[in-house]
Amino acid sequence: MSVTTTTYLSRDYLPVREFRAGARNLQRLPEGVEEQPYTLFTLKPLGPIIGAEIEGVDLGQPVGPELKAELHRAFLEWKVLFFRNQTIDSTQQLAFAKLWGELEKHPFLPRGSAEEVTRFEKGADMTGNENVWHTDVTWRLEPALGSVLRLSEVPPHGGDTLWADMAAAYDNLPEDVKRRIDGLSAIHDFTPSFGRRMTPEILAAKQEEFPAAEHPVVRTHPETGRKTLFVNAAFTVRIVGLEPEESEQLLNYLFRQAQIPEYQVRFHWEANSVAFWDNRATQHYAVSDYFPHRRVAERISIAGDRPY
Repeated sequence: MSVTTTTYLSRDYLPVREFRAGARNLQRLPEGVEEQPYTLFTLKPLGPIIGAEIEGVDLGQPVGPELKAELHRAFLEWKVLFFRNQTIDSTQQLAFAKLWGELEKHPFLPRGSAEEVTRFEKGADMTGNENVWHTDVTWRLEPALGSVLRLSEVPPHGGDTLWADMAAAYDNLPEDVKRRIDGLSAIHDFTPSFGRRMTPEILAAKQEEFPAAEHPVVRTHPETGRKTLFVNAAFTVRIVGLEPEESEQLLNYLFRQAQIPEYQVRFHWEANSVAFWDNRATQHYAVSDYFPHRRVAERISIAGDRPY
């Protein structure tokens, strides 16, 4: 067996690649906000900037104003909160979600015990297909504020969900990219995802009912004031004002930012676990690695406002 070596006379062939190693700017709190203790529950961070478990709160019991205010502060600071050992039903889950505002009804996904409950029942007859980084319902003119997801059945292994902090994703973009995208807007459309399973007649009717929405590529969080990267691979179809090829190249670069592990938290579900996340600040990805085992979840989403 012989080994052939090649002597390069020039290094002009070296590619220029879009990656960067080293420390990243991981800022959890907005500028000027100081760390404060939590007094009504125990908070256990699962990472430096996103994701925390809440211990000492029973979601089956009424949540008073003081507890709600402290949970809301944690929600804004950690972007996704996790509660384990919550033996609650859909009615109690609805009551908790309603504390944060009016609830949405999803027009395309299976419903649970109420119109506001979306049921995800996976198993041998239905694989998980939420395994793409996305922010929920950005094809709406007013995308969801957040969601409360409860798992009643979990597979023996797998089925985790990941969330990415899109404020951190924006913070760490190169300055020239920030200048390029600030002020741009993008079109969001349900058609590439939910539309694929519709007949042409139903698709045309749904497209009329839910026209494509135009949102800023970089939105400002309405409560924290932080800038967040607001495009996602599931629903963002093009950037306004750019040629198709340039738009797709830029979008693919921006989509990849959610895949950087430093911006993520990964949650391993147990039965009766609940996640409550800020849809304005995050993307999420449901890992589909448990087929043919059952995984049953119910999600309730809170109506949001128009991104700016």
